[in-house]
Amino acid sequence: MASIFTKIISREIPAEIVYETDNLIAIKDINPKAKTHILIIPKKEIETINDLETEDREVLADLFFAAKKIASDLWISEWYKLQFNVWEKWWQEVFHIHLHLLSNI
Repeated sequence: MASIFTKIISREIPAEIVYETDNLIAIKDINPKAKTHILIIPKKEIETINDLETEDREVLADLFFAAKKIASDLWISEWYKLQFNVWEKWWQEVFHIHLHLLSNI
């Protein structure tokens, strides 16, 4: 079953896109936990960090380099944190990995 992120990637559901490449999309979180709350999502569907395979190394690298670029573009490159949530017990709500970029600036 396609996650909400897959539907956003395929443009079935609207979202405020702040950055996109061939491999990922970054959107504003609709329920932000900070003044700036961006979700950086690989276009490849991977449910959790525990489902990563060796060949997914580039996917993870892309997420972190995108976070660096987005933070720079938003002028928050010295004032942000990155976070992954894994499984429901640790607040993963959508089972399609995504990196949270959060800042109070």
